Amino acid sequence: MASPTPLAFSELTRAPLDLSALEARVARPEAGAVVSFLGVTRSHHEQRSVLRLEYSAQEALASKAMEALVRDAISQFGLTGAALAHRLGTLEIGEASVAIAVSAAHRGGAFDGCRYLIDTLKTSIPIWKKEYFADGQAAIWVGPDGKPV
Repeated sequence: MASPTPLAFSELTRAPLDLSALEARVARPEAGAVVSFLGVTRSHHEQRSVLRLEYSAQEALASKAMEALVRDAISQFGLTGAALAHRLGTLEIGEASVAIAVSAAHRGGAFDGCRYLIDTLKTSIPIWKKEYFADGQAAIWVGPDGKPV
């Protein structure tokens, strides 16, 4: 019997992220593992208090890059499903900015695939964040490489 086609899903959204929905989306009968990651906005950056973040992207380019990244993760790690969602717009402290869920036959591939998705997303997808600081200093934009732009 042929294996079902792996599920690949990615989105940029201004709506709150639902990690449970992504986990349900990738759950498959042939998967023995579902691994997920939720990235949330934190209250500090390099010892400075952060009030909120603003995410922006070249949406068409970022969407295509995210789709390719998900397909690449499925191929590299033998995933049965992979889902990746990233918020755009203004996020308050504690709100989810990125959600990832992957499934695989075994836990090793699922853990590796999930880590690959977040690590590669953070360094290669054209999404920028603007950090607003509590000390009144000017807000700064940070690029995909983690450096101020």
